[in-house]
Order: sequence, then C-alpha cells, then structure tokens
Amino acid sequence: MSDIKTYLNKRFPFFEDELLKEIEQCGTPLQLQAGEEILREGQFIKSFPLILEGSLRVIRHDDEARELLLYYLNPGEVCSMALTCCMGQQQSNITAIAEQDSLIIRIPVSYLDQWMVTYPNWKSYMMYAYRKRFDELLDTIDAIAFMDLDKRLERFFYSRFEVTGEKQFHGKHQDIAYQLNTSREVISRLLKKMEQKGLVHLSRNRIDFSPLIQQSQ
Repeated sequence: MSDIKTYLNKRFPFFEDELLKEIEQCGTPLQLQAGEEILREGQFIKSFPLILEGSLRVIRHDDEARELLLYYLNPGEVCSMALTCCMGQQQSNITAIAEQDSLIIRIPVSYLDQWMVTYPNWKSYMMYAYRKRFDELLDTIDAIAFMDLDKRLERFFYSRFEVTGEKQFHGKHQDIAYQLNTSREVISRLLKKMEQKGLVHLSRNRIDFSPLIQQSQ
C-alpha cells in the first residue's frame, strides 16, 4: 500500500499538521475491491471512513431488500450519515459499498468529538460535509418525487460519470433497477428507447453511455 501520509496531504491539505499526524497514527488504512461492503444497515459504527481514492455508493434498503441510491462519496469526502450515527451511538441507517476499487482510512469514533474541539479546520470540514450531503439528499428526494424515471435513469449515468470518470456501466439491467428502486423490465424498456435515440450502446452486461455524456458537453 502506498504511503498514507502522501494520500492524506493530497486529499486534506487544509487540515492542521497535527491533525494529519493524528489521522495517520490512529487511522486504519483499508483497500476495498469494487462491490465490497464497508458499512451495513443495523450495525453499530465503531469507526468511520475517510475516502482517499476511488468512490463509495451510499444506499438504503426497504423491507423487500430493494435498494435506493442516496449519494456517492468521492476522494476527500466523509459520510455524514455515518457520522450522525456515530455521534448518537445509534445503529447505522445506511449501507456503503465500494463503487470501484478504493482506498479509505477508518477513524475510531472516539476521536470525533475531540477533534471538533481541538481543530477548527476539522469542525469546518464536518459542517461542510453535513451541508453537502443534505443538499444531495434533497436532490434525491426531488428526483424521486418530481422526475420521470427516464430522466432519473439519465441522471444515474451522469452521476456515475462524475464520480468514476467512466462512460460504461458493467453489470445487468437488474443492478440498475435495484439502485433506482424499480423493476428490470422497466429499465430494459427505457434503455432500449435510449438506444433508439442514440444515447447508449447496449451489449451483454455492458452499457456504453458515452453518447449521452458527449451530448451534454
């Protein structure tokens, strides 16, 4: 594994030097493979992740195990919903999964309150994280409440491109259906319409959505 100090300096240049040293000393680096779970609903959280490389997908499940995508976590970000559970010593209400191969550093919960008092830049970082996640959750609610499913599907591809830089989705139509909380049949029908419009190219377990991205640039 590469030097964690280098990653910390790259992702958090605004942190105090002493804070960076504490993170390096108390944190536990962890390499994640794409699809690997890092947080699960119902667990008590003893540590929270800071994202150094890659990205995580934060979701919730309903009673029928259907998945709802809440937001993505990019390098330099932290999951504010996990922090909320940490501070309240409550069970996790979200699941976090590596969207691509990722590197994180896990911080013990006991440091959270201490750093809020000791390091002003950590406090500012926490407040920014809460605000950004809140805005993203509002966007998700708006999409579900007011956006047609075809537009939500396009939004899904745009979000993936923004997070990963990739213009291809490797997986089944059912995988997208889970994340958008709908059926495979509906997703397949919408993808076929997008293909007819020249917005995607479909093949077995792969969707090339580069035409959609190029159209928006």
